[in-house]
Amino acid sequence: MICDDSAVIRGAVARMLEADPQVRVVARVANGRQAIEEVRRAPGQVDVVVLDIEMPVLDGMAALPVLLRADPGLRVIMASTLTTRGADIAMHALRLGAADYVPKPAVAAIADDSFRRELLAKVKGLARLRRNVARPGLAPPALRPAGRQAPLLLAVGSSTGGPQALFTLVRGLGARLPVPVVLTQHMPATFTPILAEHLTRLGGMPCAEARDGEWLEPGKIVLAPGDRHLLVEGTAGALRARLSSDPPENYCRPAVDPMLRSAATACGGRVLMVMLTGMGHDGLAGTRQLVAAGGTAVAQDEATSVVWGMPGAIAQAGLCHQVLPLPDIAPKVLDILRPARA
Repeated sequence: MICDDSAVIRGAVARMLEADPQVRVVARVANGRQAIEEVRRAPGQVDVVVLDIEMPVLDGMAALPVLLRADPGLRVIMASTLTTRGADIAMHALRLGAADYVPKPAVAAIADDSFRRELLAKVKGLARLRRNVARPGLAPPALRPAGRQAPLLLAVGSSTGGPQALFTLVRGLGARLPVPVVLTQHMPATFTPILAEHLTRLGGMPCAEARDGEWLEPGKIVLAPGDRHLLVEGTAGALRARLSSDPPENYCRPAVDPMLRSAATACGGRVLMVMLTGMGHDGLAGTRQLVAAGGTAVAQDEATSVVWGMPGAIAQAGLCHQVLPLPDIAPKVLDILRPARA
């Protein structure tokens, strides 16, 4: 279901989604009240709602909790403007139960291919999670031993579906991690400082956008700013962040690969890497280098990933120590880092 007060947007998004034979738009509504009525009228008919935030009669934030009460299995994607206020509202919606968000371009750019790909990936991935449908025919990935030396750094990569997965991971890790954390999430520059604020509000580790040259400290998360690669340099016990405006890698900036390559070099391979849900294969080359240097990789499994692209790539390449459901990743990370705490 598409919920937006603009008939032009509703029509454009419907055409975009229904160009894919796996997607059917079952309803188009102009405000939150109509969305609620539609879900109540035909419970279970809608898998995913693309919900605009700013609408007359009843806006997206007011409608969200009512929709989730009407159908607790419903997956809601918030359509947010590319502004600081839009980013803050979208992140708040995720903490209230929205499954994901999508930055909504201006009407003139609504047919942009990158927006289409992102929205389709999220709609199809969230529908699969609701229906609990896995792709058939994938052999279980081969697992490898963890690195022999205690990690000096935790590196996390994520993309499509990442913010919600990051909330779960960071809550599970708590506040007393014995190593620094570096994080790359594919996200626009307007959104990364807001993501950092919301991760901090979870009450565990503080999180902030990386500043060029800052020292990395145990128990603190440093996040790649939008449109800058986050690199790690230094030596064991004296690691610092570097920001780079080098060209995009895997069509992304920030990208996971440069973060992992630099971390593997700076830490002599003593890195624990976690790959969360995401589209594409960013991080595969960096993980291969990290594991060859003695690092350890953990990936989110397909059943809990919105898109099993990035974690699936490293899992199917046989680079992982473990491939786990999202709720099990934080306990495994804490178990691997226990020698570092000692």
